[in-house]
Amino acid sequence: MVTYYLSLGSNLGDREGTIRQALQRIEQQIGPVRRCSSFYYSKPWGFESEHAFCNLCCMAESDKSPLEVLHLTQTIERMLGRTKKSNYTDRCIDIDLIRAFDDSGKEIHCEISIPLLSLPHPLWEQREFVKVPLAEIMQ
Repeated sequence: MVTYYLSLGSNLGDREGTIRQALQRIEQQIGPVRRCSSFYYSKPWGFESEHAFCNLCCMAESDKSPLEVLHLTQTIERMLGRTKKSNYTDRCIDIDLIRAFDDSGKEIHCEISIPLLSLPHPLWEQREFVKVPLAEIMQ
């Protein structure tokens, strides 16, 4: 069993509602969601927009590989209306794999170039909208 920490964000439409729908789909398709942070609101990171982001982090358990989880999160994004994968534009939903730990508690490190997957996420420590909610659920 792998423990995954994911970051979810939205800055268009019913932000909290879309994130809740994403959490339900993660539970159904990836595995049980064991912890969720509070919602965290922030300005867009890396681009300008008048739309603030709503973010949270969750911890889910799964028997799926990191690459399988990546594919499933991208499918969930598309199901919820995301049409393109660009990190520097407004979006209705974004789901990122941030960290993963095997059943012995050892952090999983991997880099796969296509599709792009790096664990731990290379920028997570630079992003308050990830650090703050992640710290809340990792305590």
